[in-house]
This record gives sequence, structure tokens and C-alpha cells, in this order.
Amino acid sequence: MALRRIKHYKKDDVLRKRSRPVEKFDDRLHILLDDMAETMYNADGVGLAAPQVGILRRAIVVDIGDGLIEIINPTIEHSEGEQFEVEGCLSVPGIAGRVKRPSHVIVKGLDRYGKEIKIEGFGFLARALCHEIDHLDGILFIDKASISYEEE
Repeated sequence: MALRRIKHYKKDDVLRKRSRPVEKFDDRLHILLDDMAETMYNADGVGLAAPQVGILRRAIVVDIGDGLIEIINPTIEHSEGEQFEVEGCLSVPGIAGRVKRPSHVIVKGLDRYGKEIKIEGFGFLARALCHEIDHLDGILFIDKASISYEEE
């Protein structure tokens, strides 16, 4: 495993591009997922999308403290409710903002071997999944934040 450089929203236009679906479930994908997890943990993050390390593929990792979740080609199959909470981002350091997200989501995707999975998320997990899936479409939380501020 290796740490990868996290892209910065002011310097790296890759964060504004739409990611392509993953089609090969091979060792290269496994290395990417392992590197993404290591990079996320090293940066004290709770989620990371492949574009944040410069790879335009639809892959995310999330860990809100309950164990690592990896989802390839994720799609939100169902969402309901509403939460309006403060978010930050490893690619947008020093800035936080309040973002409206669903309070409950069901995300469908594939695991690292290409097997179909469904993840149900409530509260913080729902927010983290939506945040990372947005990255796959070139959307940053600051695009949706109604109130943003510099962190001290």
C-alpha cells in the first residue's frame, strides 16, 4: 500500500470532472482501493473518492468508525429524509459548510471483486456516502453549502 497525494480544489481540475465506470476488477483496482483507504486514514478523513487521488474512476471508500466500506460504481437507489449538517473535505482543506443531504440512503454498487452490494446508511453514513458519490460527478460540498466558513 502507498499514500497518494490528495488533490486540492484550487489546483487540480480533475476534481471537477465526471468519473468513468470501473470495468476491470483486477489487481490494479485492489491496489487503488488499498491506497485510497491508507491515504484516507493517514489524513484523518472518513471518506475518499478516486478523483481525490487523481483517478477518474467511480470508486469510493468510507469509514465513519464502523469499518471500511468500499463501493465501486455506486448509485443512490433510494433516499429520504433530510439533514442539514456541517461538512468538510480533504480536497478543500480549511473550509467547512452546512450542506443539506438525505438522512437515509440505500446505495447500490459492486465490491472489489465485482459482486453486487447494497449499503444502507443513516445520519452521518448517509451524508458521507452522498458526499463521496458527488465527487464522482465533479461536485464538491462547497457547491451545495448554504453557509461556508474558514475553519480555525
